[in-house]
Amino acid sequence: MEDVIQIENRFYVLATSSLADDRTRVLKWGETFAVFNRLGDIESTGLGEQGLYHNGTRYLSRLALRMGDKVPQLLRSTIQDDNSCLTLDMMNPDVYRDANLLLPRGSVHLFRSKFLWRDVCYDRLRLANFSMYPVETSVSVEFLADYADIFQVRGTKRQRAGEMLSPIVEDDCVVLSYRGLDGEVRCTRLQFAPRPTRIAQNSVQFAVSLQPKEETSVSLNISCEERGSGRVTMDYDKAMSGARASAEQDRQQICRITTSNARFNAWLLRSEADVHMMISGNPEGAYPYAGVPWFNTVFGRDGILTAMECLWAAPRIAKSVLRFLAETQATSIVPEQEAEPGKILHEMRHGEMANLKEVPFGRYYGSADATPLFVMLAGAYLDCSADLPFVKEIWPNVLAALDWIDTYGDADKDGFVEYRAKAEKGLVQQGWKDSHDSVFHRDGSLAVPPIALCEVQAYVYGAKKTASQITKHLGFDYLARKFGRDAETLRDQFERQFWDETLGTYVLALDADKKACRVKSSNAGHCLWTGIVSKERASRMARTLLGEDLFCGWGVRTLSSGEVRYNPMSYHNGSVWPHDNAIIASGLSRYGHKREASQILNGLLEASAFMELNRLPELFCGFHKRSDLEGPTLYPVACSPQAWASGSVYLLLESCLGISVQASEHAVEFTSPQLPEAVDWIELRNLRVGSLTVDLRLRRDGDGVSVDVLSTDGGVNVSLRKQ
Repeated sequence: MEDVIQIENRFYVLATSSLADDRTRVLKWGETFAVFNRLGDIESTGLGEQGLYHNGTRYLSRLALRMGDKVPQLLRSTIQDDNSCLTLDMMNPDVYRDANLLLPRGSVHLFRSKFLWRDVCYDRLRLANFSMYPVETSVSVEFLADYADIFQVRGTKRQRAGEMLSPIVEDDCVVLSYRGLDGEVRCTRLQFAPRPTRIAQNSVQFAVSLQPKEETSVSLNISCEERGSGRVTMDYDKAMSGARASAEQDRQQICRITTSNARFNAWLLRSEADVHMMISGNPEGAYPYAGVPWFNTVFGRDGILTAMECLWAAPRIAKSVLRFLAETQATSIVPEQEAEPGKILHEMRHGEMANLKEVPFGRYYGSADATPLFVMLAGAYLDCSADLPFVKEIWPNVLAALDWIDTYGDADKDGFVEYRAKAEKGLVQQGWKDSHDSVFHRDGSLAVPPIALCEVQAYVYGAKKTASQITKHLGFDYLARKFGRDAETLRDQFERQFWDETLGTYVLALDADKKACRVKSSNAGHCLWTGIVSKERASRMARTLLGEDLFCGWGVRTLSSGEVRYNPMSYHNGSVWPHDNAIIASGLSRYGHKREASQILNGLLEASAFMELNRLPELFCGFHKRSDLEGPTLYPVACSPQAWASGSVYLLLESCLGISVQASEHAVEFTSPQLPEAVDWIELRNLRVGSLTVDLRLRRDGDGVSVDVLSTDGGVNVSLRKQ
């Protein structure tokens, strides 16, 4: 009899096969992304996630390149350092006719390069004959489009689907189309150059004739179109030139960081490229989409936290996030969307299932933390940018968010913000750990909602303190005093009801009966980040968080290994999340625990060296580090790249360096800076301080750190302060 485990979460990412079936290659531009295998093809192997996607729909589900009838042999496959392009070196395999070797392997070199720009996948193949004899062969490409919604790819079953339309086949072009149940017509236009020798509705073939040392090339442009737009794409070189020019312009707006450590530089370079990729081409501006492949869209919490991580290095991200979330803030009660006046967006989707409300995420507000985090980001952005006109513009949205906290967020008026799902298909858990089994009591029984998470109360405290500071800038002193009092009242109540002396930390949550979930988790580390924790208890928490049951060597686990639901292979109950660790490190640094913050940074730095492309994924498994030669264990369905994982290095550096940008005073301050292990110096170039920029170098100086100003375009005041 087959064993069956019932998973209650409707939106669980199914994994019926191993990710190790093949390592994938990811490209993204705007609302379009692609997951290829190492050959640059698309096959239905592994988790079945490979494809070319646009607006939450898979526009290409198969793409198979063949030389003759053989798969080329792979020599090298990599994403360039700036994420702009996938490049591959391949060669022909041995080709036999009957028992005779017709073409020895390695006679023909195949160089393939692919990139995305403006909803088009550009794919070019160059063939070069390095043999001493003429070569007569063929190149073929097979392709299919299933127009699966991203939730179908994740494992959700549908009762009905739309209609596949008849393919249109022309001399150099094939158009595949689908009319969804939502009435939308989605088209995949494949344009070929030169004109194929043979063309059919799902394949093309090119005859190839090469003299010794001769080269030729084949190009394929794949357009993702809605409503049959019939867009004409430009050629490969012009598109690549445009994409690179746009990317370089965007990169001028981020602080460039280099260090004396090559390993650290590799992590920094990939993180910068990933942050750029997650914002490039997005119609919402520099709003980072959450992650590829499952979350290539707007998420409120993810966007806010990524902006907070990157704030000192790239403040424009915060402005885009604040602007878009203000524009989409809920203004009325819509139960199926979990919308309430003042509430900040959780998630937005554009696929067929979202359009038809088969999933609730077309515009969905089911998170308890995005709203207070929005207020925190508004204040942090003001400090870092001195952009008071913009903050005045969104001030009504900030007030509406604060009103939501006090009314809908705290429906029972006990002083804490709670959540419970109001939509039939909504998320059961609405904190950042949103899997169905992430909130429970010590015996493993699941907490009954409404639930008050410890970190959500900390965010509310941070929002109130932030609001108090903003109102001082706006001249509303009476509001400043009110929000300040509210924050301190919450702090006192939080300390009384959430602290657990036996655990040495704050409890995970309170359930519907106000019974504490006495579980040791990483959630409590977020409380340090906002300052709600007393100084005495912060020291106790530092010891708890870095204890062997929570700190696995690579980072802090989401759950202590001593808890009944601990599982290092779970999504939220024992895994390691880089962004979670960055927030904890920032909190530790706030209370002067720089050594512990550096320990977390060093663990993740070591982990990055074992990751392909030096890219930290969304999460990895929480097994103990066994040796320096054996890296962390990967989690099979983690997004990679993922925005807040990519942004974590910036917050980790901020924590160790104690960097604070005060734009209104044209000042940069370093509080008790500490360089990471094995790093002798760090250079910060193009660091924005309001309208000015400065280049700095921090270097190890005896037992301390000194700061040198390399250049500046104005009077930036740089100072060191001891904590």
